[in-house]
Amino acid sequence: MSRYDPNPFEEDEVNPFANPGSVPAATSVLSPLPPEPYDRGATVEIPLDSSNSKDIKAKEKELKAREADLKRREQEIKRREDAISRAGIVIEEKNWPPFFPIIHHDIANEIPIHLQRTQYLAFSTWLGLVLCLTWNIVAVTTAWIKGEGPTIWFLAIIYFISGVPGSYVLWYRPLYRAMRTDSALKFGWFFLCYLIHIGFCIFAAVAPPIIFKGKSLTGILPAIDVLGDNALVGIFYFIGFGFFCLESLLSVWVIQQVYMYFRGSGKAAEMKRDAARGTMMAAL
Repeated sequence: MSRYDPNPFEEDEVNPFANPGSVPAATSVLSPLPPEPYDRGATVEIPLDSSNSKDIKAKEKELKAREADLKRREQEIKRREDAISRAGIVIEEKNWPPFFPIIHHDIANEIPIHLQRTQYLAFSTWLGLVLCLTWNIVAVTTAWIKGEGPTIWFLAIIYFISGVPGSYVLWYRPLYRAMRTDSALKFGWFFLCYLIHIGFCIFAAVAPPIIFKGKSLTGILPAIDVLGDNALVGIFYFIGFGFFCLESLLSVWVIQQVYMYFRGSGKAAEMKRDAARGTMMAAL
């Protein structure tokens, strides 16, 4: 091998700026293909099965029918509500007590602001009666355990079962509606039943052994009687006596406040006119 022989592993250099015709065929570069045209706005149509299209149309019809039915029901409910409001009927939703609603009670939104204080006081007397009758059961139960017999306990239960709902229906709810609607007739019913309530509280505070069995009410007389036999029972009865005294005083004050408003608002004269008109119509 001659010292001037070319390197067999040396690559032939190709000048890219040389004449294209002189470039060897082995080193020629293929030009890329032009890009295919692409239309972004073109829609691709996917053929749907005829059965699927029928199902979609049927569902659309069903949805439209349901929507029309809902609109018809909404219009019917609105029409009934408008008729009820025109007739002056108030729908009372039960909302008290909050944990177990059994009555409708919303003084802040339904009673005029100048009557809310009196209504709250009247409500406190109703709650006070509930407390008095509940404590009466506790004291009488203690007396029964100490040997007074089961009769007084059953009577105490009867007082509670009849007194709590009876007081609400007979005088508290009529006063609530009278304050809300300013009805003279409801005010008159309240006065009648509330006087009976006051009479019962005064009687229970004394608890004489007449009409009711004496020791079934925690009045002053049975408290003195049982104090000699058992000090604990006597203390329970004296506490009940204090509850009934406080309830009586607060109830008297409430009826005075309601009567002052009743006289000052002219409802007394209106009630007299209604009574006279009713008597005349009955005579005719």
